[in-house]
Amino acid sequence: MMTFTAHDGTRLAFHVSGGGTPLVCLPGGPMQDSAYLAGLDGLLPHRSLVRLDLRGTGRSAVPEDAASYRCDRLVDDVEALREHLGLETLDLLAHSAGANLAALYAARHPGRVGRLLLVTPSVFAVGIPVTGDDRLETARLRAAEPWFAPAYAALEELVAGRATAETMGDIAPFWYGRWDEEARAHRAAESGQKNHEAAAAYGAEGAFDPEATRKALAELAAPVLLLAGEADLAAPPRAVAEYAGLFPNAELTVQSGAGHFPWLDDPERFATATAGFLGRTGAPAAVSG
Repeated sequence: MMTFTAHDGTRLAFHVSGGGTPLVCLPGGPMQDSAYLAGLDGLLPHRSLVRLDLRGTGRSAVPEDAASYRCDRLVDDVEALREHLGLETLDLLAHSAGANLAALYAARHPGRVGRLLLVTPSVFAVGIPVTGDDRLETARLRAAEPWFAPAYAALEELVAGRATAETMGDIAPFWYGRWDEEARAHRAAESGQKNHEAAAAYGAEGAFDPEATRKALAELAAPVLLLAGEADLAAPPRAVAEYAGLFPNAELTVQSGAGHFPWLDDPERFATATAGFLGRTGAPAAVSG
């Protein structure tokens, strides 16, 4: 673990693995400890993975101002990390809700983005709707699974606005391409990794301006890869394809059989899907604390 100081004085942590050109990884959740991204280690050759613990999560300090958890304000933390690393540009990997932060960073600092990889991205920051019917249609791809019937019934309750405290647990199998022991352990660890106060503030009023963000991303020169999971309820391929259309230099790949965590569902397929895009982009750069 290494640390740096954000612009407001909050001490933030990041974790480095591998060697080569740095790839800064922004976690989702929102506001979840970046530890859940550790499964990416070793999958992206020639890259030094730099996992950022967002303020108030993981090993990063809790800020004095809880309003600083808002997504648009977290942009300054990503920029402070770039400055700390001494990089002219950042290659960014953002997962799920982390894609909202990545989009706002790219909109505010377009010249600082080298490459942008959005993995099963949230589309909230750019205002792309995902309907209940979209989620149900995607869920039906899993109809042959032994756990499908009760999980689908719970999803129908959620879509209808009749969710209970147990509903999110009941639909958990849909988030993974394989509902096996590894997936169950990954899911069980999540509850202790998330800062719920921070998550509530993440999308607070004023955090997002989809029209302005879309306009800015339409001018982004950096290459972008959007990776969707074929069976992902959170970011169905249709929505991710629409997201790809917002960029002038983007490509879309859909990982067959994957849910919301494609690097866990099929590590080899995930590595293959991203290798060309993230391949060797220059001389290795050391990451110091």
